[in-house]
This record gives sequence, structure tokens and C-alpha cells, in this order.
Amino acid sequence: LPTADLVPYVTEFGRWLAQRWSDDWTPEVVHGHYWVGGLAAAHAVRETDIPVVQTFHSLGVEQLRHLGGRYDGPGERIPLERALTRAVDIAVAQCNDEVDELTRMGLQRTSVAMVPTGVDTAQFHPDGEAAPRDQRARILSVGGLAAGHGQEDLIRAMRLVGDAELVIAGGPPAEQLADHAEARRLRELAERTGVADQVKLVGAVPHDQMATWYRSADVVACTPHYSSAGRVSLEAMACGVPVVGYAMGGIADAVVDEVTGKLVPPGDVRTLGVTLRRILADNAGRFAYGHAAVDRVRCSYTWERTAGALERLYERVIGRRKPAEPVVEVTRPVEVAADQRGPVEAA
Repeated sequence: LPTADLVPYVTEFGRWLAQRWSDDWTPEVVHGHYWVGGLAAAHAVRETDIPVVQTFHSLGVEQLRHLGGRYDGPGERIPLERALTRAVDIAVAQCNDEVDELTRMGLQRTSVAMVPTGVDTAQFHPDGEAAPRDQRARILSVGGLAAGHGQEDLIRAMRLVGDAELVIAGGPPAEQLADHAEARRLRELAERTGVADQVKLVGAVPHDQMATWYRSADVVACTPHYSSAGRVSLEAMACGVPVVGYAMGGIADAVVDEVTGKLVPPGDVRTLGVTLRRILADNAGRFAYGHAAVDRVRCSYTWERTAGALERLYERVIGRRKPAEPVVEVTRPVEVAADQRGPVEAA
């Protein structure tokens, strides 16, 4: 169902949760995900002292700023997200840009915690099979095909890259690409740009097969016009592949410029093409970037690290709401034996 169709049921779902918790089990903290999930959580705890932690994953006001007329979110989303920020105890941001956005929406900085997403390093790692490829250098892009995912920028940039292929993984299953409007639009753009023989759409790839596609690439390009988590860049880095990405959102946090890849100004197609060409020509540089990328993910972006940060955050908000211990009043003097009295220290 479209997200907008779920909104009328949020209050009822919140009441159902509250009833279930009162009859069966009561949580110490509730963690809402996405704006609709957060609204349900806020309704459920309205008449309790249960604290709410909220992860938006994306913010309508930020998407509107970056996507402009291509933003297709429901009209009530932005005002409801603003209202939700006033109902939660802590908001979890997944990147520094999101921290700034949440404070602009009215949250105190102390009520925003930065907890980046994690990567399953048992699944995404440099060792293992790679998807088949030809002799050309391979640039991999992972994401949707609709406007705003940045595939058009990459196709236009290919004119400046030289002899390389751009593989785009995402969208509908491969057998449905021929009838898919966005896939046709991208292929037509590649024809007009003169790079049709360099652009390959492979359709949706199951997540458990994505590591083989990352490992098949010389570089992964991350060029969405909005990205809060930067998941693709982190998965690619975990597989030892350097990333060229737009310096925004979670991508800017994950990719260390000139260390694990390259960051370019968002929307700058010329710089994007030149940067891709240079990194493909620099075998030693790609090798160094790839090794540094693996180290960065294993040190800072594992799911164990993310889970630990969230656990500490839950303890923090529970401690805020937990009632103070009752004061025990002494009704009669307590006798202290002479040999138990110690020296009186100055305050």
C-alpha cells in the first residue's frame, strides 16, 4: 500500500498497541521507524510514561529541498513529521545532515542522537565470487531508476569517462525492464548521449546476491539526489571497492575523500565524469582506497557497533523517565559504635 493510505489507520493501530501492552506486556522503551511507524508509537504511549525513540530514515522536508518538483510524498507528511518531533524523547539521525535538519525542525540538539546504519560484514566482504564481466572497466550504480536516484547524471557523465561500462542494478526484475517507463527513459537518454553501448541495466538484484556485484566493480558510483543512510556506499566499501559519490547525506559521512574514494559536488556531472575517469586509470589508488574502505567499515559501521549505540541510547531515555528512588526518612537517631566512627573529612 502507498504510505499515504496507511495514515488513516495510525490512530487505531496505536490504540491496539496500547491495549496489547497493558494486557500482556509493557515495553520499557518504544522505537518508531519511519514517520508512519513513529506516529503509531506516539499514539500508543500517549497515556503512559513509556519513552519513544524515533528514526525517520528520511525526512520529507529534506527530500523536498533536494528533489524539488520530483518529490512525490503525501502532502500531510511534512507537517506530521514536525508534530512527531515534539512527541518523541529522542530522534535518531543517520547522518550529520539529518542532525542539522532535525534541529531546524525544532528539536534541541541534546534530543538528537547520531547513530549511523550498519553493514553485515559477514555478507559484505572482499573475499568471494564476483558477478561475470568483460574486459572493460566497470562502474556499478545501485538504486532506483526514477528521477532523483541520480542515474541520469551517471549516464551523462559517461561521455567523459572513456572505455568503461556503467552497470545499473535496481528497478523492476530484468524481464520487466522492456516495459518499464523509467528504464526506457534511461535507455533513450543513453542513446541521445551516445553511450548506449556502455550502459547496462540489469534490473533488481536480490540483496543476498549484491556482494557479488559489488566485487565485480572497479568503482561504485553513488549519486542519488537525497540519501540519509548511505547504505550502498557502505556495502561497497565493505567489499573493498572504492566509492565515488555526491558529497551529501550519509555518503559524505561514510566516504572519506581521498582515503576510501572520492566525493564530488552534488549535481556536478562534469566533475563526476572526470573523477570517474581518473580513478579508473589509477590502479594503485583504487587498491589503496579499497583497503582503507574495508578498515573503515569494520571499525565504524558494523551492526554490532550500531546495536551497541542504540542499547546505550535506550538506557539513557529509560533513565530520564524512571521515577526517582523514594527517600527513606530516619525517624530516630542511629547509634554508631565508637570504634566504627571514622575521621570527619572537610567538605
